Amino acid sequence: MVKLRLRRMGTVDKPFYRIVAVDSRKKRDGKYLECVGYYDPKTDPLTLKVDADRALHWLGVGAQPSETVRSLLRKAGLLEKWHNMRYVAKKDDQTAPVEEEADIVDEVVEEGNSEEEADTELEGEEEE
Repeated sequence: MVKLRLRRMGTVDKPFYRIVAVDSRKKRDGKYLECVGYYDPKTDPLTLKVDADRALHWLGVGAQPSETVRSLLRKAGLLEKWHNMRYVAKKDDQTAPVEEEADIVDEVVEEGNSEEEADTELEGEEEE
């Protein structure tokens, strides 16, 4: 499983972290797939830079962020963006068939048939 987590770098008293996509079986500072950003907690205010496109790509293919990375992504506004991309798209897919059905009823009514006849024609189409 791929995870988004922090990779510690820097010296003994001056750490900074890279946000990396890594196989969950690898060590904390082991080989990683891709670096998607960095985080420096020592600066005031803290430094956080994330490549939004790559982070959203890894979230989209199923990478699980660690708790700390999830918090950092939330601060950067990426989790909200990913949530909107994911769930708004599903919501649009669910409402699309209802809109198509309404268009069919409008077309039948415009042809001069009553709405009751249009409903029976729709029910006939569903049976086929």
